[in-house]
Amino acid sequence: MLFQEAKLPGVFEIQLEPHFDERGFFARAWCQKEFASNGLNSQLAQCNISGTARKGTLRGMHYQVSPHAEAKLVRCTRGAIYDVVLDLRSQSPKFKEWIAVRLTAEKRNMIYIPEGCAHGFQTLDDDVEVFYQMSEFYHPESARGVRWDDPAFQIAWPEKVEVISERDRTYPDFQVP
Repeated sequence: MLFQEAKLPGVFEIQLEPHFDERGFFARAWCQKEFASNGLNSQLAQCNISGTARKGTLRGMHYQVSPHAEAKLVRCTRGAIYDVVLDLRSQSPKFKEWIAVRLTAEKRNMIYIPEGCAHGFQTLDDDVEVFYQMSEFYHPESARGVRWDDPAFQIAWPEKVEVISERDRTYPDFQVP
């Protein structure tokens, strides 16, 4: 795997290194030792899959707070998404900044999101599937979110938002904790 740090500290885009032969290819998509050697949280507590039927659907921006803050590894396994990571770590030099990466099933790239960052994505195709690995179990009492269009962040989404949940659409304006 190739780890490329993004402009947000601790956020990495990860590329697979496929090995090809007459059968096709083989690639490692997770290795606890490689993640740890790159300074990333290598604990794996839970894996989830989301399926989204319609292009332009927005999911996010979600995170969990302490004591259940979670790191995430996200990969698009069908279709393509515009994946956004938002730095909500008040001590970070990039506090309230965001980055976006296009994750596609074809490229098989992944994004690593450290604790303290919110995550969300917009589907760029119909019939998209996303695979998540988390370092922490889901704890509803620690679940938080910020609004996808909050003026505090000015996230530029590539498509018109066609579908979004009530919860994601109605988070209050961001307040510095």
